[in-house]
Amino acid sequence: MVKMSEEIKKIKPSDSCEPNDEVIKEEVSLQFHLYIIIFAIIYYISWVIPGFVFWLYFFFPFRIFFLQNIGFLSLFTNLSSLITLIIMPLVIIGCYLLHLILIGLTTWFIWGITEKTSPSKSGIIPRNIRSRTANYYHIRSFMIKYGKNTFTKGMFPWLSNWFFNFVGSNNIGKGTTLEESVGNDKFINIGENCYIGVNSTLASHLIQGIFGNISYFKINVGNNVTLASMCGIGPGSEIYDNAFLLPLASTPKHSEIKENNYYFGLPMRKIFRKKIIKYLDVTPKDLEMNENIEGYKDEKLLKEIKKKKRYPKNEAESLDRDQILGDLQEDKIITDNLSPDDLAIDFTTSSAISRVNIKFLIVYLPIFWLSGLIVTIIWYWYSRAQVSSNFQWAFFFFFPFALFGLIYIFIAGCLLFTKLFLIIINLIHKPKEGVFKAEKRDTNFEFWMLRTELKKIALWLFRNSPFPWTDVFAFKQLGVNMDFSSHLADAWCDSDFIKFGRKVMIGQGATIMSSMVVGKYLLIKKVFFDDYVMVGGHTTISPGTIIGKESIIGAISSTTFDQALKPAWIYLGIPARKLKENKYAEERRDIIIKRQVAEAKKFEMSYEVNIDEDKKKLVKIKKDEREK
Repeated sequence: MVKMSEEIKKIKPSDSCEPNDEVIKEEVSLQFHLYIIIFAIIYYISWVIPGFVFWLYFFFPFRIFFLQNIGFLSLFTNLSSLITLIIMPLVIIGCYLLHLILIGLTTWFIWGITEKTSPSKSGIIPRNIRSRTANYYHIRSFMIKYGKNTFTKGMFPWLSNWFFNFVGSNNIGKGTTLEESVGNDKFINIGENCYIGVNSTLASHLIQGIFGNISYFKINVGNNVTLASMCGIGPGSEIYDNAFLLPLASTPKHSEIKENNYYFGLPMRKIFRKKIIKYLDVTPKDLEMNENIEGYKDEKLLKEIKKKKRYPKNEAESLDRDQILGDLQEDKIITDNLSPDDLAIDFTTSSAISRVNIKFLIVYLPIFWLSGLIVTIIWYWYSRAQVSSNFQWAFFFFFPFALFGLIYIFIAGCLLFTKLFLIIINLIHKPKEGVFKAEKRDTNFEFWMLRTELKKIALWLFRNSPFPWTDVFAFKQLGVNMDFSSHLADAWCDSDFIKFGRKVMIGQGATIMSSMVVGKYLLIKKVFFDDYVMVGGHTTISPGTIIGKESIIGAISSTTFDQALKPAWIYLGIPARKLKENKYAEERRDIIIKRQVAEAKKFEMSYEVNIDEDKKKLVKIKKDEREK
């Protein structure tokens, strides 16, 4: 265990403009009351009108022509009854589309109000000084999440482009595809015919510590740009036309990615076409096909490759793929002399465990049945009370609230019964840290799988609910030591042996593991985050990791097993290594570093600090600029 340092009370930068040289450290104020009000408005309006439309259809044409039809055969022979039944799915789909449109319309209206009050603009937003600029940044970040998740995880995910364009959070060109990702939701311009792959993130914002800065700069993407999966692009970056990024190609803030080039690596660098041809294992036949394409620009490169005989010109000299496959099929593996241990599955990842723990899924049946029973009873009581009263209009008026309540009653029921089952299981076998055999006969391994499967359903329901940040409540109930000052933004987190301090922030797409299967062994060790720790997006925290107070681990990084990160330092890389001390407000807000990826060059440029006018006197700038 690393001894955690005392809280740093004062930092005295050499060029500070503050009279007493004391750095202001105000905790960010998350305005949950405004978040709930905004969500309630969007949610209610988006459901009440489709609910009314479906109510009219159900109680008039469907009830009259179909439900009240006495004869069974006439249900399918009477034209009115048959048409009413056939169009039922179309009515449901139409109501769902109306729900999506109203989400976009309501979000657009509220978004416009926030933009008029405090417009979005590129710049550094100080995070250690409370300001209206920071408040509206957080409001817009929260507001866009519900619509984004509803569109991208719904029946018509391709409508998400319309949603972003209509609301005005993004500007996305025709023919562009955005696959599902934790980001890509605001302050981005994307051209036409682009492809943004799965979990590739265009991050227009980057948070640099609890008391650091928010780098909020628009990202511009040209036409015909391709990002493969798991790419990361920092704020203020520009990707020009016809740029191609291979998987995991990532770049920091303010990078220029030139057109007609291929890029790969972390950090990203240019890759030449010769390497691309080798990487893709291009054959002579492929080269001939490309050579005949009209407008192909690499005739010279193809001639050079053929001249060097990099690939055999004679097709007979090249390896025959079909022949190779045939030879492989002839090499039969003799299993007579192999023992059962030789044929056993060698677990390499936690996901492989799902192959042997199907038997544990039976615990879901009583959880779902009991939770559904509670919801059914409440719905029956509510609907009967409304129909039998003289205020039947109240059924329609309160329908969105009733629907929202039933969703969370079901989720709360699942959590309650999961907790009860978990208490019983932990009384039978108490969880403990250590290294265990990853085999069915090992008690620790069996009960670890049971606990993992038992907790999955409740956590999944909370993460995919209208308020995904309520998963903190589920984590608290299922064994994670944390309070509501910390939060996980679209991150995965184990639910055993994890302890959070105060104001811990886990970035989007991060993975926190207190357990890991390596080979035939299960490793379980506590993970500890001290106060004011921040973990960057798409970062992996391994079991046994200890992160000291006020430390940061950057995006797309990874810790090793049992690694200890010292307090008040910034770590980065795979594996994570020390980068520099975490200086909070000592970092200059009026200077950014611009990078040209293709030429591997960087240079400084000045930029206006994005903060309220009356707060600018609190922000450190150049001495010569202050004197002016």
